[in-house]
Amino acid sequence: MQHRSSETILDLTPPAASLRIAYGGEPEQFGDLWLPEIAESRRLVVFIHGGYWRARYELAHVNFACQALAEQGMVVWNVEYRRVGNRGGGWPGTFDDVLSALDCLPRLAHEAAFDLRRVILCGHSAGGHLALWAAAQALRGRVVLPGLRGVVALAPVSDLHQAWEWHLSQDAVVDLLGGTPNEVSERYDTASPAQMLPLHVPQVLIHGTADDAVPFAMSEQYASRAVAAGDRVVLVPLEGQGHFELIDPWSSAWPLVVGALRSL
Repeated sequence: MQHRSSETILDLTPPAASLRIAYGGEPEQFGDLWLPEIAESRRLVVFIHGGYWRARYELAHVNFACQALAEQGMVVWNVEYRRVGNRGGGWPGTFDDVLSALDCLPRLAHEAAFDLRRVILCGHSAGGHLALWAAAQALRGRVVLPGLRGVVALAPVSDLHQAWEWHLSQDAVVDLLGGTPNEVSERYDTASPAQMLPLHVPQVLIHGTADDAVPFAMSEQYASRAVAAGDRVVLVPLEGQGHFELIDPWSSAWPLVVGALRSL
């Protein structure tokens, strides 16, 4: 991957994936498959993008990250899903779509020749929330992921109660779940990874200490609770780093993301 200018990762025209595959009938129910020239590991990274679950943020803004992982020899399934503002997005459609995309993995294995016994969930921001949540669903039998090796969560919104208390992104979680914790308390409990611990899979959380979109303190508190519950969790603080460096292959944070994926 060539060096870029001083523009931010969100300002650049993203590259195109190798293959787009639908997992459902709605326009947003698809994923982009990134195939390496040489699959050095045959591992699959399921990447879930962020954007506070809103329709205006779609999967292309993480394409540079997906391309960079493919250049490292990984197969990447970049999942799109219905978001708040899309028909059927929010509760429960957003969550159902993530599970449907994961149900599609055996079919994808024939397309991409990856090893279903070496699957890693990775997500950024709201996508980090969905990656952790999906791991919890695998534990509960709502999706079959026998080869799940762990989760790499990049600045994840790991605690939805806390997201509401802190009014993150203008109360985005209220739009996602259709109400406040007082109004739809069961949804907060069943949708928040922090309420579903332990997940019983290894987790690596990478978070910039200067993140102004998802406060670093959320990952600190989640990691502490997860370890106390018996999970194996590593929290990697990035001093002075913000929110989008974690999906920027040209940033100093990026080698840590790749290293975390390799570690699982």
